[in-house]
Amino acid sequence: MSDQLNHECGLALIRLLKPLDFYKKKYGTSTYGLNKLYLMLEKQHNRGQDGAGFASVKLDMKPGERFMHRERSASQNPIQEIFNLSNKAIKDEIEKNPEWSIESQKKKVPHISELFLGHVRYGTFGRNSVDAVHPFLRQNNWMHRNLIVAGNFNMTNNKELFENLVLLGQHPKEMSDTVTVMEKIGHFLDDAVAKIYKNLKREGISKIEASTIIGEKIDLIKILKKASKDWDGGYAIGGLLGHGDAFVIRDPAGIRPAYYYKDEEVLVVASERPVIKTVFNTPEDSIKVLGRGNGLVIKKSGKLIIKNVIKPVEKKSCSFERIYFSRGSDIKIYNERKKLGRLVFPQILKAIDNDLKNTVFSYIPNTAEVSFFGLVHEAQDYMNEIAEKKIINAGNNISREKLRQLLSYRPRIEKVAIKDAKLRTFITDDSNRDELVKHVYDVTYGSIKESDNLVIIDDSIVRGTTLQKSIIKMLDRLSPKKIIIVSSAPQIRYPDCYGIDMARMGDLIAFRATIQLIEQSKNKHIIKEVYKKCVEENKKSVSKIKNLVKEIYDSFSDEQISSKISSMLKEKDINAEVEVIYQSIKNLHIACPDDLGDWYFSGNYPTPGGNKVVNQAFINYYEGSNNRAY
Repeated sequence: MSDQLNHECGLALIRLLKPLDFYKKKYGTSTYGLNKLYLMLEKQHNRGQDGAGFASVKLDMKPGERFMHRERSASQNPIQEIFNLSNKAIKDEIEKNPEWSIESQKKKVPHISELFLGHVRYGTFGRNSVDAVHPFLRQNNWMHRNLIVAGNFNMTNNKELFENLVLLGQHPKEMSDTVTVMEKIGHFLDDAVAKIYKNLKREGISKIEASTIIGEKIDLIKILKKASKDWDGGYAIGGLLGHGDAFVIRDPAGIRPAYYYKDEEVLVVASERPVIKTVFNTPEDSIKVLGRGNGLVIKKSGKLIIKNVIKPVEKKSCSFERIYFSRGSDIKIYNERKKLGRLVFPQILKAIDNDLKNTVFSYIPNTAEVSFFGLVHEAQDYMNEIAEKKIINAGNNISREKLRQLLSYRPRIEKVAIKDAKLRTFITDDSNRDELVKHVYDVTYGSIKESDNLVIIDDSIVRGTTLQKSIIKMLDRLSPKKIIIVSSAPQIRYPDCYGIDMARMGDLIAFRATIQLIEQSKNKHIIKEVYKKCVEENKKSVSKIKNLVKEIYDSFSDEQISSKISSMLKEKDINAEVEVIYQSIKNLHIACPDDLGDWYFSGNYPTPGGNKVVNQAFINYYEGSNNRAY
């Protein structure tokens, strides 16, 4: 993706199912779980590089023995930092005390544990301090009431969730959805523990004896049902309890991904399938998807429970996961991205007027590379078909030279765009900063002729800023006749509210282009009318609110909006003709048939809160406010 887009988070949960000395004997280390957690987070660094953290819980610790530890960092290399710190502490202690048994190490050394929860994140909306890094802790002297939470999630109704906590008599320390979610779970956990203890007390069981029994009787599925009742958003949330239970819960539309794997030694959960496959070297078909609205619970005993927590709704798994966010090493995702490139080829053929001889294909490094492969393969198939027809028509009269010429008929491919190392801006004034932005990408000079069309594919176009200020300017230095920018994703018309940093309408180039078209058509009154409608619509109960921002786009075709975007991206100093081509939503669904969450493109939000958010985002745009819409 040419535009920087902060997004998503990555989750990793590990429960060792054997005693620690088993892993020492088999793998030569008492830090087997910690080592695997490190790999799981590193393999998900694509999902977050602004912060990382993990927590561990030790099982069966006695009063006075520390049983929970946590590491967090928001440094430049957060994953390396948290594991360097933890590994150094472990190494120092073990080297000083080589005589310690595994049991002694467990008692005295942090993170020699059976249970781990890790997290990587991108900071959204400017929040990138260590205080905002998961996991979050809710501590208590009752072991069972200690709660550790981390997740890949965003709630659309966080204000309401906060107010509900206040009505329960709580005093949350802030209004973030991480806090409100954790405190909601914590409230019902406290309530469950208190009720179990009260019943045990009636039975004459001592307080010390009750502590063990409480852990066995806690029904996390029931707690999660109560806690998640009012949640509106996309989420895969993991948690640990102090006595050793663990859980993961997934939203009812399956917006955010979650996968799990279990064998005799481990039970793990991650945000991406290839992570589990690679780290644990396990067959892909042994890794399962956590169902929509399901809660996965691992009891302290190691027993796995999976039950429905929230009634599933229509599946709307995030299509952006397939286009961009997830690791491309998942073969299904890899093939889907290739297909996206194949499906957009007919539009390219039209844009170049079938002139493949004078067309060069390339891509924006590095995220669009797989779609580029698909595009080139489709082009090659098309050219092979043409060559085949000519050979058949020529029959025995074809010359060796002509045959050789036809057999060599293939797409012209060049690596024309090169992304340089991240350039740091020490310049404060806008004009000179723009000059620096121009050089984020460099080009391979001499690879293009003046008579050539240059087709360059990107996986998506969000804001268009980098295209306008850097990529097109650099490509124009090659002096092509025409520059065709291809997006393997459809036009991004609507903001996200489920964990991706696309919150403001005015940031989206497709929206800005449509506003310009409205203004040029002398129908500016439509903008005000939609604003008034959105204000009134958002006064309704959330379940009845509709997305009225769709009306902004009603008067224009996809082609008209794309054409306007093309003119916006071509600044006065660009000599080449510029055309932008987008994937259709129909083709997106063909390429990614199991992941139909397309609200960024269609405006069809999978939760009621999404419609309220998009209306509010438009209200904020109209009023000139930079406030969050949720």
